[in-house]
Amino acid sequence: MLKKLFVTITITILFAFQTFVSNANAAELTKELRTLPLNDQGETVVVSVEQIAKGKKLFVDSCAQCHAGGLTKTNPVVNLGTPSLEGAVPNRNNIVALVDYLKNPTTYDGFEEIAEFHPSTKSADIFPEMRNLTDDDLANVSSYILLQPKVLGEQWGGGKSYRF
Repeated sequence: MLKKLFVTITITILFAFQTFVSNANAAELTKELRTLPLNDQGETVVVSVEQIAKGKKLFVDSCAQCHAGGLTKTNPVVNLGTPSLEGAVPNRNNIVALVDYLKNPTTYDGFEEIAEFHPSTKSADIFPEMRNLTDDDLANVSSYILLQPKVLGEQWGGGKSYRF
């Protein structure tokens, strides 16, 4: 009887702690943090906590196998950190640009299409995880990617990018 009571109390405390921590994390995503670059014209947009949560889930389900923590397994020099996204041609440091990339990916220098190697909606027949993603889904994933450097700093993407 005492053992059951102890287990019940422990589970209740752990559940209450998890609920508190989850709420605290959501509360930390201030409007300022959620204000992200929308396009190359300098416009910004405030994304909702729900959009970030959806983007995180989609990122984990569709992208994290190669981009865990913002790294790029196939090319550690290029990651999902702000310097790498800004250095791409065309740059990928805003929601519209990232959505475009997720539809039709190109090499870092922008010269070659790489849809057959990188998951995209264009190559959904090769990469089934991309099949049912809508433009809103792609915008949510992009928002999540752009938010991470603001929340995690240099930890997102594995630290500073190499520059050649």
